Amino acid sequence: MTRSGALATRAPLLRRAFETVLLGVSPLILFDKRYPATLDTLVETSTAATLETWTFDDRATRRRAEDALASRGIRARCRSAYKPLVCAFREEIVTEGLTRVEVTYPRHPAAPSSRFLLESYPLSALYPGIGFQFAAGDMRDELPVYRLRLHYADGRDEPLEVLAPNRRHLDFADEQALSPCGWQIVDGAGETLTTSYERLFAEAMTAIREAEWDKRSGGGEPYFEEPYFEELSITVTLPIADEPLGYADEVLSLREALHEEFYFSLLEMFQRRSGRPLGDRHLQPGQIVPEIRLGNGYEVKVETRAYDRGSISSPGEALDAVTRPLAPAQIADELATLGGTPFYATSVAGRRVEGRYVAGRDRGVIVSAGQHANETSSPAGTLLAAQALAQCEGAHFTLCPLENPDGYALHRRLMADNPRHMHHAARYTALGDDLEYREAGWYETAIRLEAERLTGARLHLNLHGYPAHEWTRPLSGYVPRGFEMWTLPKGFFLILRHAPGWADASRWLIEAVTLALDEVPGLRAFNDRQIALFETHAGDTGFETVNGFPCLVTEDDRHRVPMTLITEYPDETVYGADFQAAVAAQRATVLAAYRAYRRMPERLLA
Repeated sequence: MTRSGALATRAPLLRRAFETVLLGVSPLILFDKRYPATLDTLVETSTAATLETWTFDDRATRRRAEDALASRGIRARCRSAYKPLVCAFREEIVTEGLTRVEVTYPRHPAAPSSRFLLESYPLSALYPGIGFQFAAGDMRDELPVYRLRLHYADGRDEPLEVLAPNRRHLDFADEQALSPCGWQIVDGAGETLTTSYERLFAEAMTAIREAEWDKRSGGGEPYFEEPYFEELSITVTLPIADEPLGYADEVLSLREALHEEFYFSLLEMFQRRSGRPLGDRHLQPGQIVPEIRLGNGYEVKVETRAYDRGSISSPGEALDAVTRPLAPAQIADELATLGGTPFYATSVAGRRVEGRYVAGRDRGVIVSAGQHANETSSPAGTLLAAQALAQCEGAHFTLCPLENPDGYALHRRLMADNPRHMHHAARYTALGDDLEYREAGWYETAIRLEAERLTGARLHLNLHGYPAHEWTRPLSGYVPRGFEMWTLPKGFFLILRHAPGWADASRWLIEAVTLALDEVPGLRAFNDRQIALFETHAGDTGFETVNGFPCLVTEDDRHRVPMTLITEYPDETVYGADFQAAVAAQRATVLAAYRAYRRMPERLLA
């Protein structure tokens, strides 16, 4: 029997064991430690005459360390180990009168060829009056260095080297990685400097890896060992402030980066433990929750907990003028205004998953949102579209605006501390899996199965989002493994997956939808700006362009419905007018796709 088949047959047993054994489990502390600040230690102990450092600290902390070292007679320069080229322009390079910069970025055999070009993002947008020219350097197995030539208006032409310290290592997925690291040059001699930022992560991860995640028994037949916990809490404080870059949603945030590192490194570690390949979304370890907060020192506590079944409320806003993610209560209230027939499922943590079925003579369509709960513009966008559709004679659709309420509740909890962070820990369900990949039809999955039964739909509109600013994993190779195409924003785009035999219908649909989207005010200009910056720092998007919009149309047999149209708007972390623009794009896509599908020639429907 295949692993997926075994999971399906064990689903009732897993459900019973999960409900009787895990619920109410007592907290168990796996790791609890405090660390001295790296630069404080150097200030106290260094005996050098000259000292250069690269650490994971914000600019203000590094300047204070320089002053403290100077008071001891030590000439010091404290630089950032994270995005060193961007920080060099912000902190050291004279940009007044600078007209053109030639950047030769390093290449290393242990990293993707464009890795260090990517780390230069978003330089060209931060200094729009300066012409940046990027060229690939030779492939070298040595400490990476950016080589610059600075051209000034007064005729000066200056060379400059910017060191980018990195180390080769085995990461927690047991993969070779080249990652930014602490470094110091003491009286001219360079060496690795293990920072508290790196130690905290490595030691907490080691403690989790070495914990006893045993197969349990419910008193009879042993059951499938996942999930290992309800919530695995990693609570960290760091004295590292976020530094907005002054362009769009871009921020230097080592706290956000550590959240991403813990979450995805733990997914990979448990994937390895389960015998699955890296990136397998069937894994169900439980809910992994890194909470990375601003504090006075370096502290980490790792423990298992029962699910947080609370909810955080917030004032409602008019749906057509919403500026932030909707509260679950407002989503439920707005859904009720559609009328139609309600249908329900229950989440792993016991929250209601609600849909509405509006019956009519049109071809049935499924509309869903909130599968990945940190992608926050889709619930409002689908609700607005559905309210418009419900007024049309013959409308025939289902809407579930919040498929993953457990993830959504976690996202609201995490937003209370860090509203501008991506919080990918809220992406998946409380089981730790991606709903789309869950093969057993229980818990949240039941809502889609019922929508399919009610509508007989051959089109599913599945609304998503992705990060509105750069996504990095600086301690595991910098580029997020398995999500390389999502590391930089590149505008609003569409993915259309279709079953065999549905290529012509899918092509017809994508042409019609993109033509309609071209009428959305400001959307094409927004795309053009983001794509141009993406291409400067990451190369080609890898998508075809249909009527001005990036699209990916592929044959894919993962879905039961023959055509699935997926939206991808860079909405994670945006608010205000930017959030309204995201909602408007989501709404427009639902309406355009529904109307196009309604008039699609019958000959195209297999």
